[in-house]
Parts: sequence; C-alpha cells; structure tokens
Amino acid sequence: MFRDAFKRSRCVIPASGYYEWQPTPTGKQPYYITSADSAVLSFAGLWDQWHNVETGERVASCTIIVTAANDATRAIHDRMPVVLARTDADAWLAGAAGPELLRPAPSDALHLWPVSRRVNRTSQADDPRLIEPLAEAPPTGRQGGKGPSMPVSGILRV
Repeated sequence: MFRDAFKRSRCVIPASGYYEWQPTPTGKQPYYITSADSAVLSFAGLWDQWHNVETGERVASCTIIVTAANDATRAIHDRMPVVLARTDADAWLAGAAGPELLRPAPSDALHLWPVSRRVNRTSQADDPRLIEPLAEAPPTGRQGGKGPSMPVSGILRV
C-alpha cells in the first residue's frame, strides 16, 4: 500500500509539537511533546493523490510515519512520529536515504510535559493555552523516580 509512496511521494510535515495520552487511573492524561531547543519538528511523511469513486473528486492526503517510542516518551506511549534531524530532511525528500532514518528521535532532542485535559475537547482546538504545563503534575503510575513531567534530557508504523 505505501511501497510506491515510500519511493516517490515523501514529504516533511512541520509541527511545533504533538500530543500523546498516557493511561492513568483517572483517565487518559495528555502530554505535549516538542523540540528541546524550540525548533520546528520535522516529521517524516508520505503523500498521495487518489480518486474518490463516491464523489468523483481528486483527494490529496498524507500520513505521518511512526516508529517505536524513545526512552523519554515510552512511559506515555509505545510509538512516536519519526522526527527527522535537520541534516536528514533533504536526503529524505530526495529519496537518497530510506529506512535508516525511520528511527526514534534522541531522547535529549525532545521536551514534554502534562497539559490540561481540555485538549480533548474539539471546541477548544484553537486555544493556545492548551500547551501550557499543568500547575501540578498528574501521577504517572510509574514506580520510583520522577515521572515524564520533567524536562526530557534526552499512520504508518515501521
């Protein structure tokens, strides 16, 4: 299904960050994950155009490639988007590099924190306050040490 797109239709999807949800005893807790240096994240992606047989319209779509979670995000979710290093984006787009780039980002490249569960409400999707850290970190369900609410020093599944 994605074999042809992997060869000919690669893209980079820019993002300021993304959300993942950690199961907790009181429900899923959202976390915002962003670049440790405040730079734009570059997700590896694939795009395609196809014909919708029901409407007759041509549809352009894309997918973000995901991989296994790194050490920093694993406590929250078992996978993460492939975040391309700045030095790898051109090679990804040109097809000069392939599966070797589809790996977890280094843990020290990301920063994460818990955010309000208001992020789950679609009516509030444009509220920039949704990425503000919670005043008090929720319980992580992990034994010992500090949970993933601390700064991290550190879809097509591959």
